[in-house]
Amino acid sequence: MTVLDTRALNRATLARQLLLDRADMPVLDAVAHLCGLQAQEPQEPFVGLWSRLRAFDPAVLSALLTGRSVVRTHLMRRTVHLLAADDVLAWRARHDIMLRQRVLGVYRRELAGVDLDELARAGRAVMADDEPRSMAELARALAERWPAPGRRALGEMLVAALLPVAQLPPRGLWRARAGVRNVLLSSWLGREIDPPAPEGSDPVGEALVRRYLAAFGPAATADLRAWCGLAGLPGAVAAIREELVTFRDERGRELLDLPDAPLPDPDTPAPVRFLPAFDNAILGYHDRSRIIDDAHRGLSVAGARVVLVDGRVAATWSVKAGAVTVTPLRRFSRADRTTVAEQGRALAAFLSDGDGHRVEIAASPG
Repeated sequence: MTVLDTRALNRATLARQLLLDRADMPVLDAVAHLCGLQAQEPQEPFVGLWSRLRAFDPAVLSALLTGRSVVRTHLMRRTVHLLAADDVLAWRARHDIMLRQRVLGVYRRELAGVDLDELARAGRAVMADDEPRSMAELARALAERWPAPGRRALGEMLVAALLPVAQLPPRGLWRARAGVRNVLLSSWLGREIDPPAPEGSDPVGEALVRRYLAAFGPAATADLRAWCGLAGLPGAVAAIREELVTFRDERGRELLDLPDAPLPDPDTPAPVRFLPAFDNAILGYHDRSRIIDDAHRGLSVAGARVVLVDGRVAATWSVKAGAVTVTPLRRFSRADRTTVAEQGRALAAFLSDGDGHRVEIAASPG
């Protein structure tokens, strides 16, 4: 079986994540190809798409949100994602059990004795008037009936698990600052979510495997599980295994992939890329060594924005006083500093509508 070393996996990831070459792809198609973008920080997906698409116009993504083609909702790993509306409707029911379990993992004691199906029915009844509500407002409407759990536990269970809801614009629009207001997905999109598959079949799971590998492969089943949070996909993998090809990584793990999916030459040059907080390219794996050193792994879950140099996380970045400030994590060569500064100026211009081009690069660590 072919062994793919870390550099080969890195270049495959960059290609699948549209980071090796910026893509000439419609924004909606890019969101769908990436299986959504993590979006608990509302402005971060704009940077993620700017780094992946040629001539990306943030107004287009805002229009997709207001036009209801793209939706903000809790899904993979119970985190807020920006997803194509068709994918939300198709995938949401498959995530129901995981979403409940994740909320119970935090609030099991508070929610002990609560009939979750009854709570879901009551929450749906409150939301049936299509009035946008915050999590606190929804919990307050049900607190008299369920006083013991506390409003935070009630609200989290309802909004993140029991009720398929969309977070409404202006939340998530370009440069908008707005709190979270929720309505039922079925009301916002004018369609019901797809029902669960009959017992013994898992077409959504099979679709998720294929879509994940197209955007993240080659990858191990542990990587797939880390991305979506679903534990029950071995059956889906088994059902489509004959469609797939397999490799090994340097640790001996089996890697699954789609036949004919991009596998660039490991020596393919990788351009500098600025990634937003919680970017797919890093959080989409259990073993993230293909793109970030273990010593810096904590950055990926702490919300640090990172810079890829030669395809790997080599710095963090932030915006201070209108300047893009880069803090290297390793020694930069003169060529590194030049290319990072060039891309940083382009990012500064994007973030300021062309008004700013300032980049500050801190000294490399000793």
